[in-house]
Amino acid sequence: MAMQMAAAATVIPSSIVSTSTTPKITSSTHTSLLLPKTHHHHNLAFNPILKLSPLRLTFLPKKPRSTLPLRRTNATALQTRCLFTGIVEELGTVKQLGQVPHGGFDMVITAKTVLEGVNLGDSIAVNGTCLTVTEFDANTFTVGLSPETLRKTSLEELQIGSLVNLERALTPTSRMGGHFVQGHVDGTGIILSKVPEGDSLWIKVKAEKELLKYVVPKGFIAVDGTSLTVVDVNDGEGWFNFMLVAYTQQKVVIPLKEVGQKVNLEADILGKQVERLLSGYISIRSS
Repeated sequence: MAMQMAAAATVIPSSIVSTSTTPKITSSTHTSLLLPKTHHHHNLAFNPILKLSPLRLTFLPKKPRSTLPLRRTNATALQTRCLFTGIVEELGTVKQLGQVPHGGFDMVITAKTVLEGVNLGDSIAVNGTCLTVTEFDANTFTVGLSPETLRKTSLEELQIGSLVNLERALTPTSRMGGHFVQGHVDGTGIILSKVPEGDSLWIKVKAEKELLKYVVPKGFIAVDGTSLTVVDVNDGEGWFNFMLVAYTQQKVVIPLKEVGQKVNLEADILGKQVERLLSGYISIRSS
């Protein structure tokens, strides 16, 4: 697999805009985020090393993490492709979010587990959305939200204090407890109902027809980044459902959401690959 390494790192002083009220993300916000960025170059060298993963290249600074101040990097330059399992590692809390001086829209999340061994440019799934770490300290990490991310996902509904599912990218030594999740959200669904049965919880989600065609009974789907097994699918009414056992209810954000709220959905990549291959075969046969 061919990989490209960033030749230099850009350091921008940490400056997050925090407001006493939660900022409202609107359609006009999406275009306003596309502002030119000012780059300040410093003599900070990075040693590229290959992390224990065949899928990604990570950059580590020469100095130990404990001796470095809060750091920031150009997220675009260190964009990586990663895989996740859909097994949520911890719940983080949104500490800050809003526009920042460099022209983007940043979100700061408090966490603990996913900060172990974190490096600039690492990918962390936030409610199932693969996002790049642009800054971190001992208790928080920062990710940038692009206009397309805000349009495609349910992250636009987050507020300061919201809980979010967090998972670090998969490595060769990780247990594959869920399924292959890319962190590329296919679209959003709407929670139609939440019905308890014993200590378990039935969740019914409405999804668009184009996404629902990849959802099959007893198949996998990632809901807010949580790997779940589909129980039933109703193509006519446009919904699917799944059940959360008591343990899972305590570890993910889905039970905390209300009926009518959005959830991020990512269908199993295998279904999409098969469809693509078959469509090419059918096209050749019919020509």
